[in-house]
Amino acid sequence: MRLLRYLILFALVAFIVWPYYYVFRLDYTLSRDDMQGLEQLLDIPVIRRNYKERLEDGLGGLPQPQDADDFLAQLQQNLWRLGDAALEQAITLPWARDTLKEAVAQATDQQSPYFMAAITFAFFESYDRFLIRLGALGKNATHVRMTMQNKTWQITDIIR
Repeated sequence: MRLLRYLILFALVAFIVWPYYYVFRLDYTLSRDDMQGLEQLLDIPVIRRNYKERLEDGLGGLPQPQDADDFLAQLQQNLWRLGDAALEQAITLPWARDTLKEAVAQATDQQSPYFMAAITFAFFESYDRFLIRLGALGKNATHVRMTMQNKTWQITDIIR
């Protein structure tokens, strides 16, 4: 019975420490400009989808046109199509690297800082989501959301 308790405690501690290992890996890959390592830590299609959802929420306040042949309806359709293409071109691996490095530089006021130095908060949102805040809360902080996918932690959102 005692052994079972220790195994459960060990599993719990390992689960809590697990995402921090990926934070250290992210710090290492950013400091070395390792694009292959960074690609393993990022889920670019999910980041694009999250940005698209935020953009759609922002455009949700536009009035709905009554007539399908209306100029406003055609304009909205073109905006949606252009928006998808723009996200495909804008949100890339180099963009993510540069965004994370800029957030770290802004949070630490240094040109070549370490990712770990900029972290002011890092903990679980839920059992499969981990939130990292770079910079002070309320002072233009950047939030990096990691999600457990296929037994690894990957960045699925960068919120600036």
